Amino acid sequence: MSTERPGTLIDHFSVIEDTRNERKRRHLLIDTIVISIAAVLCGADGWTEIEEFGKAKEEWFRRFLKLPYGIPSHDTLGRIFALISPEVFEASFREWVASVRTVCGEDVIAIDGKSLRRSHSRKKGLGPLHMVSAWSTANGLVLAQQATEAKSNEITAIPKVLQMLELKGCIVTIDAMGCQKAIAEQIVERGGEYVLALKGNQSKLAEAVEELFIAADAADYAGWPMNFYETTERGHGRVERRRYWTLTAVEKLPQAGEWVELNTIGMVQCERQVDGKTTTESRFYIASTGGDAARFAWAVRSHWGIENGLHWCLDVAFREDDSRVRDRQAANNLAVMRHIAMGLLKKDKTIKRGIKTKRLVAGWDEDYLAKLLFA
Repeated sequence: MSTERPGTLIDHFSVIEDTRNERKRRHLLIDTIVISIAAVLCGADGWTEIEEFGKAKEEWFRRFLKLPYGIPSHDTLGRIFALISPEVFEASFREWVASVRTVCGEDVIAIDGKSLRRSHSRKKGLGPLHMVSAWSTANGLVLAQQATEAKSNEITAIPKVLQMLELKGCIVTIDAMGCQKAIAEQIVERGGEYVLALKGNQSKLAEAVEELFIAADAADYAGWPMNFYETTERGHGRVERRRYWTLTAVEKLPQAGEWVELNTIGMVQCERQVDGKTTTESRFYIASTGGDAARFAWAVRSHWGIENGLHWCLDVAFREDDSRVRDRQAANNLAVMRHIAMGLLKKDKTIKRGIKTKRLVAGWDEDYLAKLLFA
């Protein structure tokens, strides 16, 4: 590993302990990890493709890795990643993220879950693996993730994700599933602010917030501490108008005292005009961010961005939903490698193309691949 530099992927993932039987080890663990990350970076979606990529690039890999027995087979790759503890792999991932993340003032950390649809196993009685991720909107990076067996388990996964994060100077946004008093308290304890969506899981609170906005609107907001912000976007034959209201009269909310540092309730009205048809949708929130409607709007819009910035990218550019890796630990670790690859590609600004095109370029241009992996 002659080109190893402080802070590279090799540095961060070399600390993972190899738990395999020493007499049966042929391939170095770090070699296997680097080959796999590189292959995923360049378009591989499973163990067979990673093996074939490794064989095609074996001579190039020998510039950086030892490879005492060449490239591992796809069966060997699957077994190795099924043995690596996801918690240990995740810890190395977080250390790497901390080394590449740019501190750029206030950040919105969006927390949301996504199911890997084809990772289910009828034989083992397992549903699709569900990953809850924390997404830095300022950096375009996954900061941490936690696997669960079902979307319904997000409530237990979110506190584990929050425990991994430094939240000082950050606004944490979570969909209605995570609108829990204990979660709000944990965010504040770790130095963050929160914007939490309201739906049926907090039906009484959601109804109370909606009723306050109805009362304020009926009074034309006279005597109500209201702030307003509006945006309009046009494109592709569509007009989207978003209106944001914040009220700081939380003392009128019966449940306000049960939520730590709750100081704002928010409403977002989305109006879409497409092909002459208009649809309107309203959403309600509780927040600890103060009454600035523009800041509230920034946090809400940033959270919506996780769908395009992370989930859509994983589905379209990385074909994550097509992954058939069903061993839980291996599937978890492969999901982390996709997050690593996406982070490397988003971090690079030398090629002004989308993630899918950048993956192809990395496969074609070995100098570009070396820059991504080892710079």
